[in-house]
Amino acid sequence: MAEKLIKQTCEGFASALASKSPVPGGGGAAALVGALGAALCSMAGNLTLGRKKYAAVEPDIRVLMEKGEAVRERLLELVDEDAAAFEPLSRAYSIPKDDPTHDAVLEDATKRACAAPMEMLEQCAKAVELLEEMLKKGSVMLVSDVGCGAVCCKAALECAALNVYINTKALKNRVVAEALEHRTDGILEEYCPRAAAIAEEVTAQLRGK
Repeated sequence: MAEKLIKQTCEGFASALASKSPVPGGGGAAALVGALGAALCSMAGNLTLGRKKYAAVEPDIRVLMEKGEAVRERLLELVDEDAAAFEPLSRAYSIPKDDPTHDAVLEDATKRACAAPMEMLEQCAKAVELLEEMLKKGSVMLVSDVGCGAVCCKAALECAALNVYINTKALKNRVVAEALEHRTDGILEEYCPRAAAIAEEVTAQLRGK
């Protein structure tokens, strides 16, 4: 790819996603949505800083923002890393089945294709943790943005998991496949409810329940 996907405009990325091109696909979309979730955490922090009411937690907010920006930047990098992993996988599938290298090349490419979505899961989990703390310490005027960030991260977690599962399904080495699936299941089981809990708490605050 001559141009990084993440350098496109929002309109350009959405058009590429809708096109016949195999990349970007679900993995790239997952990473981008997760990055947006992390960005909303930073937004809440930025709009909390400098307010007298929150002076006591300002050092904590700055730490949250620094960590959140690292997560956001890494997720954006994963948009293109996920796309880059597709090319060798596509080539592997095009190797004739009677070619003696077919199975080994395809297995290796499939394992490599799991790497980006697995890291998306890890990064989105970090973002959920940051959003939990931001909800407690950030400005009450920004709770809806924190809630939106959590919803984005939950969606990104679930999307990234699907991109792991489609590849582990094809792996012949079931020990490797099951290890990846076990790790993915564990992240989903822990962090999807935590993200949902943030959104539920925000909803309760906004609706006075």
